[in-house]
Amino acid sequence: MPEVGIIGGSGVYSMEDLEDLREVWVETPYGAPSDLYRIGRLGGIEVAFLARHGRSHRIDPSHLPYRANIYGFKELGVRRILSASAVGSLREEIAPEDVVIPDQFYDRTRGRVSSFFGEGVVAHVSFADPFCSHLRERLAAAADLAGVRAHSGGTYVCMEGPAFSTRAESRTYRRTIDNATVIGMTNLQEAKLSREAEICYATLALVTDYDCWHEEEEDVTTDAVIAVLQRNAEAARRILRTAVEMLDLERKCRCETALGQALLTPLEAIGEQEWVSHAALLKRFAKP
Repeated sequence: MPEVGIIGGSGVYSMEDLEDLREVWVETPYGAPSDLYRIGRLGGIEVAFLARHGRSHRIDPSHLPYRANIYGFKELGVRRILSASAVGSLREEIAPEDVVIPDQFYDRTRGRVSSFFGEGVVAHVSFADPFCSHLRERLAAAADLAGVRAHSGGTYVCMEGPAFSTRAESRTYRRTIDNATVIGMTNLQEAKLSREAEICYATLALVTDYDCWHEEEEDVTTDAVIAVLQRNAEAARRILRTAVEMLDLERKCRCETALGQALLTPLEAIGEQEWVSHAALLKRFAKP
């Protein structure tokens, strides 16, 4: 069973170094994941890789099957997820081709499903610190070893998309959001769902542009983003490979008990259908 999951975002559609590669389709109660999970060994550790948008980049951020993707990792036995994501910089000192390992989120999405729970089972997970500190430390150390300019900490503003920000929005984020550092379209839902699934989660944010707030830089375009992503992709793979090899076998965080501390619905009140539809999430709890 794979210990680690990797979610590859725009430009990172594969991990070429995976050995003994096999592809696995996972059925979930939430529909089909974005793609097949590609499972193999990386530095002696079993890893499951998923292309967030599909290998041909066919799913936009607003329509990603976030619940299916994370539930699929849980079904496979994954306990830690490292994600790579393209982002825009909201700070002068953070330039294109830098990487950021954020420690906070600010939610600007609308109408996305961000929880496995609701009708039939209620849970409120702690999300004050949305990223696993242990994984963040390993990503920062791996970036340093890879010789990539990295910034540890900062707020990831998660916007709806698929259009990029207006100039007024971009300037407002910089002015009003505490430590707004980068802006992207995908990671918030993954982090919330991973916390509910008791999976550690951290993000390697790959800076491609200055969004549109910067008066001396051209406004962000898809062509410009892709050009930088192509240069960033190999650096991202190096960092992810090294981070996986640096992981401790035992988790040293509270992520693995997050759901146990969050369930409000008594176990004896959870119906049969809810036990079935949440099977991978509830299996560590004894059914009354």
